[in-house]
Amino acid sequence: MKRKLIYIFLSFVFLCIVSILVCNRLIKKNAVQKLYSQVTEMPHNSVGLLLGTSPKLKNGNNNLYFDYRIQATANLYKARKIDYILISGDKRRDDYNEPEEMKQALIRKGVPLQAIYLDYAGLRTLDSVVRAKLVFGQNKLTVISQKFHNERAIYLAERNGIEAIGFNADDVSAYAGFKTQLRELFARVKMFADLATGKKPRFLGEHFVIGKQGK
Repeated sequence: MKRKLIYIFLSFVFLCIVSILVCNRLIKKNAVQKLYSQVTEMPHNSVGLLLGTSPKLKNGNNNLYFDYRIQATANLYKARKIDYILISGDKRRDDYNEPEEMKQALIRKGVPLQAIYLDYAGLRTLDSVVRAKLVFGQNKLTVISQKFHNERAIYLAERNGIEAIGFNADDVSAYAGFKTQLRELFARVKMFADLATGKKPRFLGEHFVIGKQGK
């Protein structure tokens, strides 16, 4: 009985590892020709989808993922590679508001308020991407985040009928980003499970086409 349980456990571990490797490879391979790191090489899209994160870490230090995404977005806008910015993130409570924090940071970088739109229901990457189409009327997007995040967002976008490219913000060091990178591997497996089961955003809302209606 004990040997049988060990066999079952090892088989489960093997399947988990294979699933992670396969999902990771599919996502990375799909994004190879759709990622950019240089502003000058970027094609133009009307809307850039800035994926949310908190400005601070739990220890109170600055979140470099946040800082680098803000700088990347400001660079794209000033180079006229995007006309509007849709910030999609979590507003889980009154004192936690990713889109608002990112909006204020972009304004400090010189991005005008009228170019910024906020999506407070971007609870997950899936929600952010699908809502960009179903709520904000976008069939083409430039996704702005770190490379690993862009890879998954592009895969999600394409499976939901959105033509997407990604602009890679600077990444953090391997040491500082170890936990995030580890979580990302499992998030990729979860993404395929969500796609297989037809997972939808938790919230939708009234259709609102960016750039064609007043705020």
